[in-house]
Amino acid sequence: MNTATANRPLTHAELNETLSAVRIPPCPGVVAEVMREAQRDEPSLKVLSRIIASDVGMSAAAVKLANSPMFSAGTRVRSVQQAVSRLGINHILSVVVAVALRNTSSHLPAELMERFWSRASTLALAAGVLARGHVGISPDSAYTFALFQDAAVPVLMSTFPDYAMLYARLQDNGHALILQEQEEFRCDHAVAGWLLARSWGLSDKIATAIRYHHDPEAYILPEKALPSDALALIAVSVIAEHVLGDYTGDAHAVADQPFENAKTFLGVSDAEVDELHETIAAALI
Repeated sequence: MNTATANRPLTHAELNETLSAVRIPPCPGVVAEVMREAQRDEPSLKVLSRIIASDVGMSAAAVKLANSPMFSAGTRVRSVQQAVSRLGINHILSVVVAVALRNTSSHLPAELMERFWSRASTLALAAGVLARGHVGISPDSAYTFALFQDAAVPVLMSTFPDYAMLYARLQDNGHALILQEQEEFRCDHAVAGWLLARSWGLSDKIATAIRYHHDPEAYILPEKALPSDALALIAVSVIAEHVLGDYTGDAHAVADQPFENAKTFLGVSDAEVDELHETIAAALI
């Protein structure tokens, strides 16, 4: 596939052809069980606690998140029940899906995956912290989107033998990664991530934000294609990723134009970005 083709949107036929080759992992039973309980008119935290407690990885993840800067109120939680009570329904869903997704990538290169999930978790916490101070943007949605925006990367690694090498080379430059994915595999992790999110029952808002989070025309797309509440999640994540880049050394994580677009869309000034640096430094570093 030549560069000219890679730079244009895939046709419907090309998209279907590519996605038919991508192996989207089936939604695990524990995720479906939590989804069913969470969607009840009156979800039971007791039932959710029981489900979480049945899995060591999910238990540890729930307690760790509950004691993170997003939620910690000085008193550390010690049990799954306390963690579930502090986190609430939406963040419990994030914990369950994240651990389940991580389990599906256990066969992939351990060092690469450890860095991938560590980076995703740190970005999610930063996005949640930033959204907490921005009226109109749900911190739990910002956290969930940032955690899963690149979740299809392990899926593509499992599908295409040469993908891990490509990702290892370009993982800190999302725009360049997308272009190379389209050129070499006729697909990209944004499109595959949208399919994964829909398959695993994440909200339409999160799935749509995943679909467009690397689209250079995201800020001029019609509301019908990319609703403003989904675009806000993208913008918060971009700013969080830019700020984190100063601490992690990922100098190319966010290009200048996407960062400026995100600031303009959210009405964030340079002075506020400086304050966000201090907030994230105090909370996460």
